[in-house]
Amino acid sequence: MKNPQHKPYLYAMLAGFGAISLSVLFFFIIYRLQGIGEAIDQITHILMPFIYGGVIAYLLRPACNLYNRWMTALLPEKAKRYADPIAIVLSLITGLLVIYALIIMIAPQLYNSIISLWNSLPVKIEQTINWFTEHFGENEILLQIFDAGYKAVYDKLNMWGQDTLIPYITGIVSGLGMSVWKILIFFKDFLIGLIVAVYLLSSRKKFSRQGNMIVRSILPPKWADITLHEIAFVDRMFGGFIDGKLVDSAIIGVLCYIGCIIFGFPNALLVSAIVGVTNVIPFFGPFLGAIPATLLILIESPIDALWFVLFVLFLQQLDGNIIGPKILGDHTGISSFWVLFSILLFGGLWGIVGMVIAVPLFAVIYDIIRKLVIRGLNRNGCITLFNAYHQECAEAALQKEQAKKKPKK
Repeated sequence: MKNPQHKPYLYAMLAGFGAISLSVLFFFIIYRLQGIGEAIDQITHILMPFIYGGVIAYLLRPACNLYNRWMTALLPEKAKRYADPIAIVLSLITGLLVIYALIIMIAPQLYNSIISLWNSLPVKIEQTINWFTEHFGENEILLQIFDAGYKAVYDKLNMWGQDTLIPYITGIVSGLGMSVWKILIFFKDFLIGLIVAVYLLSSRKKFSRQGNMIVRSILPPKWADITLHEIAFVDRMFGGFIDGKLVDSAIIGVLCYIGCIIFGFPNALLVSAIVGVTNVIPFFGPFLGAIPATLLILIESPIDALWFVLFVLFLQQLDGNIIGPKILGDHTGISSFWVLFSILLFGGLWGIVGMVIAVPLFAVIYDIIRKLVIRGLNRNGCITLFNAYHQECAEAALQKEQAKKKPKK
């Protein structure tokens, strides 16, 4: 018969053993951090086709589900079993057509615009100097500032071309064989990723049921429900935000191109591509895209650059107040302060990819912390604090919404 008095000593011994084991493990991870990072990089390189396939399948899943619903409604009862295969094929065709449009239709025109702009850059700079001299020649201070800035920019461009661009092109030419090999590896991984995406899309319901069973076999019912609920929340957050942001950015790019054609802005396609691509990044995207696009137009015509700035401001207001909310809705539920914080944090950690996924990722973290706080308040008998805070936030949001709907006199 077990002695109950021995249990505290047993628990203390297990706790001490666990603490020592975790300390040793933590020390090993820190000591071998570089080796662990290299091992992770190697595994990631090996599994790159599956990573491509997972990303492709996740991005195509909404289109696949949409096509599946359409095929199920259109096909007769005997042919409904073909609805899912047809939906997978149609979603892949849609994705490939989008890639084809970006690469075959837009890329050559972008290349020609860049080459033409680069070849005409000295002439445009000279024209800009003449325009500035003609309009501000009487102001010696501004002329001196502009002349000093022009010389500094010209020297920097010349130094960049001699020290960076030419050696980089020489390195590309000398390493052409390696570059071609890397391109071939990329296409190989991408083609295998397409095959993996087909398997993932065709087995998405099966994998969902298997994941559900695995979670419920490992965790108690209560924690299994919580885990599955959080996984569904993560899926809704990332899927809804990223897919909606891609559609929103495509619409902004098209509207920008139409506006550039109507107003006669130069380099319309290149400028619209920059504005549309950078719009994927929340908060900072419009500014990151507007700066180089304005500089491209400034080289051609300073007056057009000023009008383009006003046009971009109008376009971003249209996106932020009408197009974006209609497409994205309120998927994140976090304030502008935390949006800015998350973009700076994850952008600093993972670059452009971190800036794109920062908002949905932080929204998931924010939701988990919120639920832990509610649980802690409930456990300590202070849940009334959260209820009062939640009611104040709801009333503030309602007043803000009513203020928007109130007609201006």
